[in-house]
Amino acid sequence: MLETVSDDIKGRRGGAPLLFMRKEVWKVKKKKNSVVKTGYKRKDNLTGYLMLSPWLIGFAFMWLIPMIISIYYSFTNFNLLNDPKIIGFSNYIRVFTQDDTFWQALKVTFLYVLFLVPLRLAFALFVAMLLNKKHKGLGLYRTLYYVPSIIGGSIAVSIVWKQIFGNEGVVMSLLSVFGIDQKISFLGNPDTALGVIILMGVWQFGSSMLIFLSALKQIPQSLYESAMVDGAKPRTIFFKITLPMLTPTIFFNLILQIINGFRVFTESYVITDGGPLDSTLSYVLYLYRRAFNYFDMGYSCALAWVLVLIIAVFTVILFKTQKSWVYYESGGDE
Repeated sequence: MLETVSDDIKGRRGGAPLLFMRKEVWKVKKKKNSVVKTGYKRKDNLTGYLMLSPWLIGFAFMWLIPMIISIYYSFTNFNLLNDPKIIGFSNYIRVFTQDDTFWQALKVTFLYVLFLVPLRLAFALFVAMLLNKKHKGLGLYRTLYYVPSIIGGSIAVSIVWKQIFGNEGVVMSLLSVFGIDQKISFLGNPDTALGVIILMGVWQFGSSMLIFLSALKQIPQSLYESAMVDGAKPRTIFFKITLPMLTPTIFFNLILQIINGFRVFTESYVITDGGPLDSTLSYVLYLYRRAFNYFDMGYSCALAWVLVLIIAVFTVILFKTQKSWVYYESGGDE
């Protein structure tokens, strides 16, 4: 193409302006370079998608397709023994109008989330502020505090907690030593069983603590120095500087903990199996029972999507209200 333009320029009689000839050559070179860049972009995109392919395949087969199938089953009468039969919104109507156990499980889960989330966040922030100082062996302390978050949801740890608060556990033995005659264990009492489950959840504060600790290190020290020069007290510094600067992190942790709170299952299933008197029957445990004890798959899928809707409502509320209490340094509309 360059040769064609050159020949055309040479063949001009009367002398075409030099500026015109340079523009023609520059346009051809620019077009050629753009073709080369487009080729490089396509290769980069192909490489990127190739590297993402394992995740994309996993997402499609482990999440997307099961979600679509679950939505379909929620509108059917399906019990694993017969073919699914479409019944419309009957499962959802049954959830809200004919199932008293659903309301009990929802009540227990709401109570669990109501007490767990603020307690876990408060305790995580407290420990993070203690660790936000120069101490010997600080890395070891961080690891030790993070361990419960790693193993806390395991069945083995749930069994340990069951033994600690059981009829012949450590807690009952200590109470007897101090002369307190406790005939029913904390796990056998409907008034205290959920409290034990919540306590175990609060114990798993490590991940939130590390996030808070990372955020605390990002707060400029100049703010604290200015406040100290002005004679601000530690309480004032905390509420006027530390807490406002941590609100984006609190917002992030709050959403994560609410989602995790509604998904509680292992603790309720292993420690108390929903008892006594359904006082620890979590929503996901009830969903599990409907699916794998009663083989009512269609109804359990409807329960699952109701839970998704509840979590989505809470998430939307938090995002809509963040402008009134979350402070961003950039002053943007995040």
